[in-house]
Amino acid sequence: MLNFDWASDITQETAKMIFFGLYLFIALLVALLPKDYIFEGIPKNERFWYKNLKIWSWTVLGILASVYYFF
Repeated sequence: MLNFDWASDITQETAKMIFFGLYLFIALLVALLPKDYIFEGIPKNERFWYKNLKIWSWTVLGILASVYYFF
């Protein structure tokens, strides 16, 4: 059905680095989100650090990237 014979020459370490690079790219895209979009729907006087979606996105991306990298 799908032919992935071309990927047989890629080492496991290289594949890990490619996927780790994709996580870094996604983290960069998250960093580019504007502040008003992150706090949409939250009044300005209730914008605390723990409601910042960038922090939560980076935390989840970091956990996922470390799991995929180490295992």
